[in-house]
Amino acid sequence: MEFTNHHTDILLNLLRWRRDVRHFRPDPIDPDLLSRLEDAIALAPSVGNSQPWRIVHVKSQEVRRQVLESHQAANVDAATGYDRAKREKYVSLKLAGLRDAPVHLAVFTDLSPKAGDGLGRQTMPETLTYSTVIAIHTLWLVARSMNLGLGWVSILEPDKVHRCLDVDPEWHLTAYLCVGYPTFDDDTPELERKDWQSRAKQPWLIR
Repeated sequence: MEFTNHHTDILLNLLRWRRDVRHFRPDPIDPDLLSRLEDAIALAPSVGNSQPWRIVHVKSQEVRRQVLESHQAANVDAATGYDRAKREKYVSLKLAGLRDAPVHLAVFTDLSPKAGDGLGRQTMPETLTYSTVIAIHTLWLVARSMNLGLGWVSILEPDKVHRCLDVDPEWHLTAYLCVGYPTFDDDTPELERKDWQSRAKQPWLIR
């Protein structure tokens, strides 16, 4: 297939409007859309074709409560690392949409997948996690094309999330994602809008 500038413009728009969403409407997501997202993840590249991502759809309200508690505890700890002025700004930020997002996905990386027979990761085993991150980005862009928002919650206690989901000990928590319809759209990152840090254009070649 030969692509055109039209396709490039669409992709650049998706990248521009892909935001880390923290404000969700509680509206449920059609199961067909979730199936399409699952199909999209399968298109992501992975080292040695290992497809090491293991994604758990967290439906239990009790588990969600524990994840929220973990986020709140980690958030309090994180705030203590800043001076007073920066701390006040930090605590004013909304850093997760755990309460409202209709879909929670815990994304793990299998550190010993059978698929791929170890190809490509003998000297760089971290490429398994990199592969999972690429799959997340694939999911993020496709979700945005469906007018869905995605938020990556990294302020968590990984061990606690692992325990409350009771998954394979070889699985490493890579991300906890909130998915749903955003309450508003904006092409500017929230941390930039809230004056936490502006996004600077970095040179793509560093010598």
